[in-house]
Amino acid sequence: MARQMLQRWPDMRYLGLEVDLRQHAINLQDTPPRMRFAVGGAQAIACDDAQFDLALMLKSLHHVPLDAMDQALTEVARVLRPGGHLYVSEPVYEGALNEIVRLYNDEGIVRAAAQAALDRALAVRSTWEQVAQRRFDMPVHFEDFAQFERRMMNPTFADHRIDAPLRERVAAAFAPHCTMEGAHFVRPMHVRLLRRVG
Repeated sequence: MARQMLQRWPDMRYLGLEVDLRQHAINLQDTPPRMRFAVGGAQAIACDDAQFDLALMLKSLHHVPLDAMDQALTEVARVLRPGGHLYVSEPVYEGALNEIVRLYNDEGIVRAAAQAALDRALAVRSTWEQVAQRRFDMPVHFEDFAQFERRMMNPTFADHRIDAPLRERVAAAFAPHCTMEGAHFVRPMHVRLLRRVG
């Protein structure tokens, strides 16, 4: 998506933060001009104040440590220019795909915490105002269980400690969703667009 944005807006500069060192190494391959990446989390952004017009947190706020979510939103506010926007897209804790994933990676607490952190940030009216919010279903497709296992059970940024019996339980939960065209799901999403006040 960032590459498409660079093509659409020729004056745009992009900085991507990544906490996963393996993914960071992949990001650095074939990086176009005006795009750079840095290792780090949202709770400690190594940039000067008021440097950006837009910050994107795409399915990432709930991955910030629980005790650092408020700090992450404070940091984003710090590096945004007044009037700049924060676009936060978070998965909702419901749906058939969620029921499978929570067998090995239950994100109920962290997803609720991400929304609560946004609510707390908005309560400080001198910093943020909410411009819009939207809920929608995002289609998710897997060719088969092997692809689901690669993408969802063995990401580079987490070790879910999946043993053979747990893998069997997950495979059994996944199986009823398989068709000749693969397995189709929808992931409910909640988007909130905030504007930096001041």
